[in-house]
Formats: sequence, C-alpha cells, structure tokens
Amino acid sequence: MASPGTLKVAVVGTGKMGADHVRRIQEVISGARVTAVVDVDAERAKAVAARVDGCTAHTDPAEAMASADVDAVLIASPGPAHEAALLAAFARDLPVLCEKPLTPDAASALRVLQAELSLGRRRVQVGFMRRYDTEYVKLKSLLDTGQLGRPLLLHNRHRNLASPPGWTSEMLINDSVVHEMDVTRWLLGQEITGITVLRPTPSANAPDAVQDPQFVLFETDGGAIVDTEIFVNCGFGYQVQAEVVCERGTARIGDGHAMVTTMAGRWGGTVAQDFVERFADAYDREVQAWVDATRRGEVGGPSVWDGYAVAAVCEAGVRSLREGGRVAVELVERPALYAVS
Repeated sequence: MASPGTLKVAVVGTGKMGADHVRRIQEVISGARVTAVVDVDAERAKAVAARVDGCTAHTDPAEAMASADVDAVLIASPGPAHEAALLAAFARDLPVLCEKPLTPDAASALRVLQAELSLGRRRVQVGFMRRYDTEYVKLKSLLDTGQLGRPLLLHNRHRNLASPPGWTSEMLINDSVVHEMDVTRWLLGQEITGITVLRPTPSANAPDAVQDPQFVLFETDGGAIVDTEIFVNCGFGYQVQAEVVCERGTARIGDGHAMVTTMAGRWGGTVAQDFVERFADAYDREVQAWVDATRRGEVGGPSVWDGYAVAAVCEAGVRSLREGGRVAVELVERPALYAVS
C-alpha cells in the first residue's frame, strides 16, 4: 500500500524505456508508485500493468490522466506522440517528466512551450538524464567554481555497440547527439548558435545507407567550440566521454576506470554495453529528483525551454548532414519563466 503523500504516477509508453521506468518507480526509488500505464499496444500495456498491484492499463493517455488515482505523468512514448500527451497533462495541470525529445521538431516544441507559458508556471521536467550522472555533476560543479577559467573547447565522444534495426543517419543526430547538445548548453551555460556535421568514410559495420560515424561541431554564443564524435556501430561497447579545455586547465570524464584488474599478464577493465547500463544511476537520480520536487509542489531540472532549444539544434544538424556546411541555429527570445536562476 502507498503511504500518505505517495505520488501516483501514470507512465505513458511501455516499451524498453517506459517499462524500465515502471520498474524503477516500483522497486528502486521512494515516494511514488505506478497507478496507470498507457500504450497503443493494449496487450503490452496490460502485461506491464499486471506486474504492479493496483495498476490500470490504457491505450489513451487522456483517459489515464482523467483518473483520480493519477497525480503526475511520466512520458516515455515515441517522440511524435509527446505533444498530444503533454497538452493532455496541461489540461489537467499535472506535473510531467517527459523523456527526450520534448517533441521531434522545433515548431511542435515551441507550441508546447507556449502552452506551458499560458499556465503561468512550469509543469515539465525534460529527461536529459546526463545532468544527473555523478561524473557530469562533478564536472559541472568544477566549471561553475571558475577555478579553470573560461571554457574554450569541449570534446565529446559518444559510441554505441551497434545501432538498433531501422536506424537512419538522421537518428544519429536526433537520438544520440541530442544528449551532447543538452550537456554542452548545461555545462557551459551557453546557447548553441551554429552546427556543422562532417561525414567521414562510413564504417563497414554500419548498415547500408547509414552515415556512421559522424563528426559534429557546435559554436556557442560564448565563443566556445565543441566537437562530438558519434559512432553508433563501434562494435565494442557503449562509451560516453567529455573533456573541457579551459584557460587554466582541463577536466575529463567518462574514462570508465572505476575498477581496473590485473591478472595473467594483462590489465584492464570492462566497457558498458548499452546506455541503460552506463546511466542506470543517472536515471534513478533523475526520477527520484522529479518525484521529490513534485511532492514539494516544485518543478526543477531541464525545462521546456531546454527541450525547445535542443530541438532547434537537432533540426539545424539534420539540415547540415543533408546539405553540408554550417547551419545557424535560430531561437525565439527566451521567456522570463525559463530564466536561468
């Protein structure tokens, strides 16, 4: 039974990410329980709901949100379905944790932003979970002290064992480099103003017609230059690394040297095999932070503005990938509701 004050959550989307969030809320974090799940696949929704006492299964997000047994919503459905689910949550003034992307394009993200503005307060935390990863948090804290001076360069590497079936060249930008777009803005406290996508010779391990790897350059309004190597068929595991070069020093994360073994004439460690393994703790921290803030009547973390800004960078990046050259990133004026604290 839920204790008084327990947050009752509807999870929209019961695929890999949504089902993992159901498990996380029920078994890992505190202060919340899942009372409803939603999926266009009714049988999948029923199967997930059957594993949670008192959980109902739905195919319509608005129907689930209308339940008196729902206080908040976690959206983990495919990106194209996010806008409708977010607007349904706004209609009932429900707090939301929305997995990235906020929406698949800048125009729809801007519509969500305007809808939230009409409420007069924030209701959405966007699921850029790297902001909750221990290493990224330490790097952000160090940069914020100013000890290293101004950041001049940021080098990112993002490698995946193998791309899922159906992946396209554009998805390397929209589904992978999207994370580097957000952490760049967050770590540096700067907006991305331009993006250039370079196309090396594709790996023989990449599916036909998929441009993999890619080399992506960002320019920021603070004058920093950022590069990201994205390689989603590297063949050996999942790696995310970052190094910031500042005026008085550098800082690097992601080397994965938590444990190094030595035996039989060799030394080394292991490489995570997917993002769920690498960022499991970050997801736990993210959802716990959202639950805790919601129970206090607050909204924190990445905002709808962050989701909109990243959607605009993704659009520009896909254009650069297709057409070549630098593409400028155009944003509307940042509303006061999303002012940096």
